[in-house]
Amino acid sequence: MSNQFIFSSESVGEGHPDKVADYISDSILDACLEQDPASRVACETLVKSNCVILAGEITTNAKLNYEAIVRQAIREIGYVNDDDVFHADKVFISNILTAQSSDIAQGVDASSAEGKDTAEQGAGDQGIMFGYACTQTPEFMPAPVMFAHRLLREMARQRKEVQVPWLRPDVKSQVAVEYDGNKIVGIKNVVISTQHTEAVSKAQIREFCIEEVIRKVLPVELLKDDTEYLINPTGKFVIGGPQGDAGLTGRKIIVDTYGGWARHGGGAFSGKDPSKVDRSAAYFTRWVAKNIVAAGLAEACELEVAYAIGHPYPTSIHVDTFGTGTVEDSKIAEAAQKVFSFKPADIVSQLDLLRPIYRESTHYGHFAKENLPWESTAKAEALKAAL
Repeated sequence: MSNQFIFSSESVGEGHPDKVADYISDSILDACLEQDPASRVACETLVKSNCVILAGEITTNAKLNYEAIVRQAIREIGYVNDDDVFHADKVFISNILTAQSSDIAQGVDASSAEGKDTAEQGAGDQGIMFGYACTQTPEFMPAPVMFAHRLLREMARQRKEVQVPWLRPDVKSQVAVEYDGNKIVGIKNVVISTQHTEAVSKAQIREFCIEEVIRKVLPVELLKDDTEYLINPTGKFVIGGPQGDAGLTGRKIIVDTYGGWARHGGGAFSGKDPSKVDRSAAYFTRWVAKNIVAAGLAEACELEVAYAIGHPYPTSIHVDTFGTGTVEDSKIAEAAQKVFSFKPADIVSQLDLLRPIYRESTHYGHFAKENLPWESTAKAEALKAAL
């Protein structure tokens, strides 16, 4: 009996309020690391109407103009139109950032401290992190979320490079993919909701999204005669971005990872330096899982690790290949621990994470971008050798 099902994933564009907040937080993180690689950063951003609020904890020797960083990030996203309530040059900025707690710092620092069990660098917090990879797409990612990201990358290109005059920064997509077992057999429906000016008609928006975006970036063989296109289904989307909705750092964790196809530990990424395992270990587990699949050891792999704050070793490691592994999952886990070091300090050094690379990760998912170090498959041969 065939196992037929439909799975949907979504993506959000650069101008979505939550992504605006993410990008501001990562812009501040990169500015800190550019001047001081030892910076400890946990920057949270709230955006609403014409206001930006910065909160969290930063300990750094960097000398920063926070206002200039915020305005430049908003400008790069594209909130620069005269009719934007949320405008790069006009927003009001409140800064309530403080230094990192000394109690947290002593757990993370590579030094001894009263009550601390070891002098090694520990994890910046407790938690569980998941990494995933599969053979559904060339990027070793689940197809639904990759298709949703492709749509919005093209929407951004049309807005910024082609300069379609009625497009505005806030946009969302969703793609429902049809499966028969492990095989992708079609696309059931595609949703695009894009912010626009008053001047354009819904018919124009619909034709543009279908002909200039959907049919150009999604596999044509998967678009069927009965594929449904839901374009701006509310009928109007002029009021968008932080004017229409509040945005917060870290609210798009499923968009940022695997679109719901794989599990998520719950920790957000943006605005956090790599001493926070919420971010660095999630990148690391993706790196390990991707190399396992790239090595041909499995068609799909999910890796879970857990950490305790201040402790230099993972408290658990688990590999699941969902029955697709060429050897037992336990043997793959053993090989992974021979090839990779799972200690938080070593994660940072193995991936060279103390540098300003995080703005590149913010939009359209934190994975499947070849220039980011956790997407390298250079360890695949070592994994095969370890087995």
